[in-house]
Amino acid sequence: MNIKDEIKQWKEKKDAVILAHYYVEPEIQEIADHVGDSFALSKIAANLPNPVIVYCGVSFMGESGVLLSPEKKVLMPDAKADCPMAHMVTKAEVDEARAKYDDLAVVCYINSTAEIKSWSDVSVTSANAVQIVKNLPNKNILFIPDKNLGRFVAAQVPEKNVILVNGYCPIHEVISPAEMAELKAAHPDAEILVHPECNAEVTAMADYVGSTTGIINYAAKSDKKELIIGTEVGVLYELEKQNPDKTFYFPRTTPICHDMKLITLEKVLHVLKTEENHASVLAEQAKAAGNTLTRMLELAK
Repeated sequence: MNIKDEIKQWKEKKDAVILAHYYVEPEIQEIADHVGDSFALSKIAANLPNPVIVYCGVSFMGESGVLLSPEKKVLMPDAKADCPMAHMVTKAEVDEARAKYDDLAVVCYINSTAEIKSWSDVSVTSANAVQIVKNLPNKNILFIPDKNLGRFVAAQVPEKNVILVNGYCPIHEVISPAEMAELKAAHPDAEILVHPECNAEVTAMADYVGSTTGIINYAAKSDKKELIIGTEVGVLYELEKQNPDKTFYFPRTTPICHDMKLITLEKVLHVLKTEENHASVLAEQAKAAGNTLTRMLELAK
């Protein structure tokens, strides 16, 4: 029996479901029951009947699974897979903003720890951040931790005062405008599609700026046969699967999230067998952090 068949057998035995982010390796996306970006996986996790969820992603995703489905076992194939940006704001920065601004909402990118969510009023994803900030009654918005997504949101919602901190995704932040320009020069007919976690110079060059799912959907609808992609390279699997007649180009310095790539078939099988690496959230943080996700799902309807 090969490892994929073994995973399937154990999954059925445990009545488990496998969720995978678009940034994990293709062979993990292939065996997953659901593949998506953070927003899609959050919605799915909240409505699954299965008692066991294997979350093929990084730690904040596992925590979100626990917050949305506290009665389920949420297993992480690699307990060390983390997101550096998920830690890039301090309680002091949040407290300072709350003291300084009246009528403030603390809007927390879902790519953050449960502790950071517990300091916040609502969570957002790159797919729904603009919609949710628009829908909030507050004039002042502290957007944490990603300055690039926050800047993108601020441009779309000029009626709000958006305050930023200095968090960023190390993978998207270093996508170089020079390398994107180099690709455009080599493929002048290609459209440029980028994630809002990219820096301002890169998003200014783009024909489309949006979430991972947004990029995939735009690529499928585009009449262009060549597209330049400014996000993590794992998305290529889904792009090629949906668009076998199109060619996709990534920057020369390939955007790779090494934490996402820690997930392997062997590790998925191991946690299914042993039920090790339970995702967990501290009891004193769970209610407040969970409320930000519940509010997100309500405001994003």
